[in-house]
Amino acid sequence: MANQYTLDFEKPLLELERQIDELKRVGEEGKIDVDSELQTLQAKLDSLRQEIYHNLTPMQRVAVARHQRRPATLDYLSSIFTDFVELHGDRLFRDDPAIVGGWARLAGTSVMVIGHQKGRDTRDNLKRNFGMPHPEGYRKALRLMRMAAKFHAPLITLIDTPGAYPGIAAEERGQAEALATNIIEMAALPTQSIAVVIGEGGSGGALALGVADRVLMFENSVYSVITPEGCAAILWKDATQRERAAEALKLTASDLLKLNIIDEVIPEPLGGAHYDPEGAGEALRSVLVRHLGELRKIRPEKLIKRRAEKYGAMGAFAEA
Repeated sequence: MANQYTLDFEKPLLELERQIDELKRVGEEGKIDVDSELQTLQAKLDSLRQEIYHNLTPMQRVAVARHQRRPATLDYLSSIFTDFVELHGDRLFRDDPAIVGGWARLAGTSVMVIGHQKGRDTRDNLKRNFGMPHPEGYRKALRLMRMAAKFHAPLITLIDTPGAYPGIAAEERGQAEALATNIIEMAALPTQSIAVVIGEGGSGGALALGVADRVLMFENSVYSVITPEGCAAILWKDATQRERAAEALKLTASDLLKLNIIDEVIPEPLGGAHYDPEGAGEALRSVLVRHLGELRKIRPEKLIKRRAEKYGAMGAFAEA
């Protein structure tokens, strides 16, 4: 794990990793059998990593969800899907690189995949606007959703955004309308749909890809109406209260499963999806195949009815 990508709470792991690397070097250079010592150190490292990751605070899970090396939509498209053909543009304004989508195959089944895409470095983040789509991004997504419905293909959306871009130009081009339209149309889409929060699911920008028959979350992903920093700044006028805000927002996968907002938590490899992208991809592939198999047995009109019931049952109304 590269030092520049190490999260604060992961720093105790660095010394053990350094010792393992040094012991391997000594063994190779001196042609010494160090397997026993390596096994002992590796077991200690795995135990410490398990202890750390099983006791993460909500804000620490936010940090994992935002990890720069966490697998993004394009990573999963290249690892668990095949024959991906990217489709561009909203046919109204331009193509928005913050959302990618197109046809692909999953276990031999043709599916439409749409997802947010963050950048890996500064240049890529500027190109993709840090994963915050403009209205044309959501209108591109809507165009592809309608195409999936037209050809009776399952829809898979991968959510990873801090939120829709709130800039003046985006508002001028109808950001709120674009988000609302996607939410309305996804609710009545006559085909199977699965939404997966793979990283950060923020506000309406996430929900505009999230109204699906099944909503899944990776173990260390988060899903909330606002970032902890934004919530702290509004409620307490102090962004340093983000830990308190993260706890109050109930944004972790385990919290949202208890609240019946999501349908399943996808376990991540020990150390997070960024530590073992291949393992995370295999976990996602297995879950998607299972849920698609279940949903394909249900008629479109029944899917729509169940979807309405699903979202209508969320939350509670209480008179003052």
